[in-house]
Amino acid sequence: MLEHEAASSTMTKNSCAELLSLAVHEFRTPASVVSGYLRMLQRDSTPLNERHRKMVDEAEKSCARLVALVAEMSEVSKLDAGFTALGQEPLDLFVIVQELAAGVHEAADRDVRFEVRGQATGAAIMGDSARLRSAFSAIFRAILREQPASCTVVADRRVASQDGASSAVIVVAEQATVQAAYDSQPAAFDEKRGGLGLALPLARRIIEGHGGRLWAPASVGRGAALVAVPLSEPNR
Repeated sequence: MLEHEAASSTMTKNSCAELLSLAVHEFRTPASVVSGYLRMLQRDSTPLNERHRKMVDEAEKSCARLVALVAEMSEVSKLDAGFTALGQEPLDLFVIVQELAAGVHEAADRDVRFEVRGQATGAAIMGDSARLRSAFSAIFRAILREQPASCTVVADRRVASQDGASSAVIVVAEQATVQAAYDSQPAAFDEKRGGLGLALPLARRIIEGHGGRLWAPASVGRGAALVAVPLSEPNR
């Protein structure tokens, strides 16, 4: 019975990956054609009036967003099908978090501040630096976007050990709830958030591809996230 359920689950996953791959193929060509024609209009020697120029510029922006979504769909389908191999290079996850935070300004116009605290180094893993950066950037943006004005969100870094194995743990939450988020029971992380495309589903897959896990602390809810990634060597 269990073998049948596992096989059924694998077949469903493969079917979804194949469907996504087909959708990518069907969307990519028309989106690229429309984008190309819009760029030609923008560069055309015959000047457009101001109203038409604005319409073409807005259409080109929207088309570029569609092309980006198609690229994200392609990445999801390749990860699900096992066609994408994650990079394997030595890196310190805590250092990556620190570097990323300096460039995250989501919700700054509402006086939402973002700080990195906790252990500065010591999260040695073998991983894909570029994809991990995109994953954490998406998580940071998702949490910051949903905070009330005039607050401070913290990315807290620590190493946790259990049964002889150590993991890098990053809690992203409003500063008053960081410890509660760390102590909380895990709940499913809501990936269906507007304005972020498929960045969060991609982030989860990338983290899981590194043997880690992304979840929402149950006691805090969707306004926080917790990521745990196993270390490649004992913390020193």
